[in-house]
Amino acid sequence: MEAALYGPDGFYLRPEGPAGHFRTSVHASPLFAGAVARLLCRVDEALDHPDELAFVDLGAGRGELTAAVLTALPADVAARVRACAVERAGRPEGLDRRIEWRDLPPTGVTGLLFANEWLDNVPLDVVEVDSEGVARHVLVGDDGGESLGGPVEGDDASWLARWWPLAPEPGLRAETGRPRDEAWARAAATLTRGLAVAVDYAHDRAGRPPFGTLAGFRAGRETAPVPDGTCDITAHVALDACALPGARLLTQRAALHALGVSGGRPPLSLASSDPKAYVHALTRAGEAAELTADGGLGDFGWLVQPVGIADPLEA
Repeated sequence: MEAALYGPDGFYLRPEGPAGHFRTSVHASPLFAGAVARLLCRVDEALDHPDELAFVDLGAGRGELTAAVLTALPADVAARVRACAVERAGRPEGLDRRIEWRDLPPTGVTGLLFANEWLDNVPLDVVEVDSEGVARHVLVGDDGGESLGGPVEGDDASWLARWWPLAPEPGLRAETGRPRDEAWARAAATLTRGLAVAVDYAHDRAGRPPFGTLAGFRAGRETAPVPDGTCDITAHVALDACALPGARLLTQRAALHALGVSGGRPPLSLASSDPKAYVHALTRAGEAAELTADGGLGDFGWLVQPVGIADPLEA
């Protein structure tokens, strides 16, 4: 997974970027960036308006969210923001010069770290229960062919026992989320004070899928997760395992509602008094409905991790 996504010919280093293959909340509507900008303003208030306010976009793609958040911020806040897009691919041409482009997040910063659909691409291992009821690592060839390797032991076995226990039933699968827990802990530790947020499709211990969630995506369609660099390889995130003390888990629907994004239809009276405004409001309502939809983007999980401040989404 590491080589297929981030190696020399890895998927995330391809010139078209992730947006060439799939659509995230960032691409669905500018309302998402607007909501993140409002969240950054709440963090700014909780921090008592520091001279430098960091916005760290972790897993930034081609910087779309970072640029849109800068545009959506009030001028007085934008003037103090240190915007950092963190991505392993090279800096895209034409990106706003105010945006730092980094392969690792800055440390010792104060502000908001936001990771939208980043954790699902942190590489992990897949395990499967064999005919003897033993959980074993799944080995994958360059062509996607699979075989079972050695038994799961040590830290990964401990993680499975706590977070994704498998019955001794042949064929059951899990993804060992320990690397994601550790990646999130490192990311949150880069903040001196502020808020760390991870947004992803997720599951919890009470509802782990019995056969795992590993999947591939290419050109907008699901495909076999062949590790040859031509497709995204992803798996849903055990966000409850990633959560550090003081964190809160909620749906994207609840988070965006708290940030003022609603899919309510504009009043019909506006169609008569200002038809252009009505069409604009109707379009925005449709976009908001997509971002908060049941069975879709609205079901994404938000892991909200305050660092030295109160939770701004509870304000």
